[in-house]
Amino acid sequence: MMLRSGFQSLIYKARCFSVNMGAILLAFAILLSGCSVSNADDDITGQDVSGGVIGTEPVTAGINSIGMNNESALLVPQELETIPEEYFSSATQQGTLVELYYDTYESKTYEQKTQQLKKRAIVYLPYGYSENQKYNVFYLMHGGWGNETTTIGTPDNPSAFKNIIDNAIAGGEFEPLIIVCPTYNNTSPEDSANFSLALELCRNYHNELLNDLIPAVESTYSTYAESTSPEDLTASRDYRGFGGFSMGSVATWRSFQYGLDYFRYFLPMSCGTSLDEENIFAAAENHGQSDYFVWVITGTEDFAYGYDENRVELMRNSPYFTESAGGQNGNFAYHVKEGYSHDGAAAMEYTYNGLRLFRNTDAAQANRSMSEPYQATTKISEVIGDPAFGDYGRLIFPADTGYYSGNTLGELSLTWYGNVNIDKTVEIVNFMKNHAEARDTIFYDIYSDEEKAADSAKEDTGLFFFKGKPGEKFAVCNAGGGFAFVGAMHDSFPHALELSKKGYNAFALIYRPGAQTACEDLARAISFIFEHGSELEVDTNCYSLWGGSAGGRMAAYLGSYGPVAYGGDDLPRPGAVIMQYTGHSDYTKNDPPTFAVIGDRDGIASPTTMERRINTLKSHGIDTEFHLYKGLGHGFGLGIGTNAEGWLNDAVKFWEKHMQ
Repeated sequence: MMLRSGFQSLIYKARCFSVNMGAILLAFAILLSGCSVSNADDDITGQDVSGGVIGTEPVTAGINSIGMNNESALLVPQELETIPEEYFSSATQQGTLVELYYDTYESKTYEQKTQQLKKRAIVYLPYGYSENQKYNVFYLMHGGWGNETTTIGTPDNPSAFKNIIDNAIAGGEFEPLIIVCPTYNNTSPEDSANFSLALELCRNYHNELLNDLIPAVESTYSTYAESTSPEDLTASRDYRGFGGFSMGSVATWRSFQYGLDYFRYFLPMSCGTSLDEENIFAAAENHGQSDYFVWVITGTEDFAYGYDENRVELMRNSPYFTESAGGQNGNFAYHVKEGYSHDGAAAMEYTYNGLRLFRNTDAAQANRSMSEPYQATTKISEVIGDPAFGDYGRLIFPADTGYYSGNTLGELSLTWYGNVNIDKTVEIVNFMKNHAEARDTIFYDIYSDEEKAADSAKEDTGLFFFKGKPGEKFAVCNAGGGFAFVGAMHDSFPHALELSKKGYNAFALIYRPGAQTACEDLARAISFIFEHGSELEVDTNCYSLWGGSAGGRMAAYLGSYGPVAYGGDDLPRPGAVIMQYTGHSDYTKNDPPTFAVIGDRDGIASPTTMERRINTLKSHGIDTEFHLYKGLGHGFGLGIGTNAEGWLNDAVKFWEKHMQ
C-alpha cells in the first residue's frame, strides 16, 4: 500500500528609554543551546477516502518550529510583574560601567567607507567580572531622541536601570551578564531625533554591528566567542542577543534580518512603525525555527500597540514563527501590558520581567541528584557509547546526526522539536541504563540479520521497550520528524515512559524515514510483538497505537487498514488510536476509536482538518474524543507546563474504556 502520504506620522514625545530584555533571551541561550528547529511533519497531506487506499509520496515543506527546548526551565510568565521599589536604590554589590571606543564608518554609505568615525558604546560589566569566566552578552539599542547613554547612563552618572540590574543580580534573580549599549546615531548625537534619518540608520546599522562593534566588544571582554572571526562569532550566537525599545526595536528587527547568523535572541519592544516584515521574516529561511527566539512586548495605551498587533498577526501566519504558549512550543512570545504607554517606565518593567527569568541551567544541573548515572551535563556521545547499550545506543538519538544538535543531554535539540524537556530526557536515559545494566532487554530488533543485509536502512530500526506490569496490554508510540528522522526523545520515549508508569507495556518504534517505510516498519513491529507476546509478557488484546505529527499518521494508517496492508501479519487492528497534532484526513468507516489532541495555533497541522476527521469518524458511529488547546502550536509533546498537561491521562482513560 502506498501512502499520501503605521510610527509614520508619530514622533516620540520624549526620549525613548531603550532597555535590555537580553538576559532572558540569553538565558534561553543556555537553556536552548543548539536548539532544534521546526516541524515539517504535517506538510504531508492526506486525502479523505472511504475505505480507499490512495496517496502520493510525502513531502517535507515549510518551517514551523517549537521554540524553547527546556520545559524544566522557568517559563515566559503569563503576567508581567512590577519592579520591587528597593531595586531603584543603589545595590551593595555594584556592576561597572565602562566606555568602549571603536572605529566604524558613516552608516548610510558604510560599504563605500566614505567617512571613518570613532564611536562609543557604554558597557555594563557585572559585579565580580572576571576574565576567567565567560559571560552572555546582550546588545541593547536606545530609542528616538536617545544615544548610547540613555538606557544605562555613564560611568560617572549611572541610571536607575543600572541599579535595577545590580540589585537583581545580587538577589540571584538572574545570572551576571554583559550588556552593551551602542548607538545608531551617525555623525551627530541629534540623528535619532530625525525620524526618517533614524529609520535609515537602523536599516544600515547591521554593517557597523557585525563588522565593528561585536568584534570590538568580544575581543575586549570575556564572552563565549573563542575569537572574533566570523566563524567563532557565529558559533557563539547561542549566548548573544539584541533588543531595543521604540526605534531600538526597529534596529532589533533589522538585526534579525541581517544578523541572524550572529544572534539567537531578539527583543523588539513597542515597535511603532510598519516594516517590510515579509523580507525581514524571510531572513530566517535558512534557519530552523528553534534557531531563534523573539519576544514582542508592548502596552495597550502605547501608540505602537496597533503596529505590534498587526506584526504579531503576520508572525502567527508566517511559516517562520510559531507562538509560544506558557514559554513553550514556539519560537516567539507576545505580551501586552494593560494600560501601559510608550515610556521609559514601561520599558524598564518589560526588561525586569525578562531578566528575572534568567537562570543558568548549569547550576540546576549541579544540584541534580548524583545518584543518577546520567546528568543534564552528560555528553550525548557518552550515552551513545555506553557499553550498557551495545550497538543500539546510537538509536536513542536520531540515526542521522544532522537532525539533532547539542553536546550534552541538557543541550539536546531536535530538528522541528525545540520542546525537549531536560528532566524527562535525563529520566529516560537513566531508565534505559538502569534496566539495561539489570540485564533487562530494552531494545528489540524487528528485522533479521539477513533482511538488514539486504536493506541496510533496516539496520536503523527497532523497538525500545518500556516494560510495565507483566501480562498488561501494550502500546506502540511513534514519534514525528517529518518522515525525515525519528524524534523519539520528544514524541515517543516520554509517552512510553509515562505509560509504563501506569503499568502498561509501551514500545517506542525507531523506523525508517519515509511515509511508506515507516508504516511498513510499524506493521512489522506489531507483528513482532504479537509473535513474541509470551516472551514479552504482554496482552495483545486491544492494543493501542500512539503518534505525534508524522507518527500520528502512522498510527492512523495502521488503525485504518491494519498491519497486513503494510506487509505485516494478518492481525487485529488496534483497539484505540491516539493522535497528536497531525493534519491526517484519510479514514475508513471501520476505523478504531480515535482520540486526538492539537493546539489552536498549530501552523503545521490544521486543527480544522483534525477536528473534521474526528467528526467524520463520529458520524460513522466510531467513538472519538477531540481536544483543542488554546495558545499551543505544533509539537507540545507531553504538554508539561502548558494547558495541555495531563492530556495523556485523558487518552489512557479513553483507551481503557475500550479494553476488552
